[in-house]
Amino acid sequence: MIKLDVLAIGNFQRDAEGKVFDAHSSSVLIRTDERMIVVDTSTKYMRPAIKTSFKQIGVLPKDVDTVVLTHSHYDHIGNNDMFESAEILVHPDEHGRVEGTKPLETDKELAPGVRTLHTPGHTRGSVSVVVKADITYVVAGDAIPKHKNYEKMAPPAINIDPILAMESIKLIARYADVIIPGHDPPFLTGR
Repeated sequence: MIKLDVLAIGNFQRDAEGKVFDAHSSSVLIRTDERMIVVDTSTKYMRPAIKTSFKQIGVLPKDVDTVVLTHSHYDHIGNNDMFESAEILVHPDEHGRVEGTKPLETDKELAPGVRTLHTPGHTRGSVSVVVKADITYVVAGDAIPKHKNYEKMAPPAINIDPILAMESIKLIARYADVIIPGHDPPFLTGR
């Protein structure tokens, strides 16, 4: 049986010119019979919330064996040090940007019911994690940073290629019953 818990809900704020000045990603725990996986570790600011979530769930950070980073931006990697026993995986295009990471094979199963999906656009190496539990969840990172990106079918404001970013949003939409965006609460797709 697969269990999915949102450890912290991400958010960001923009200044008067629309530039992001305060960003913290969502962090998600996926528990399977074989593995304990965290997707994105957020920022130091979110550490107390993540620790509280672990206590409430009854799991210790040292029990996590795998961390998947959706990409290497600072607001997704700030608590990597909490998971000292974990292998930290990132897409090959992002590898070398974060200390202690290993390249991730995309479009591959991490455990039965849990697989990675290459979803470039925000960055070249952006990945999402598809979880088939009671329904299908997609931990999207910044491929879909906010609910409005999905609602309006609009690429992330920060992207390397808006067309590629839109293709990734459409790909995620084909899989997901629930999307966990990088900087908003989870939402139903209505699929």
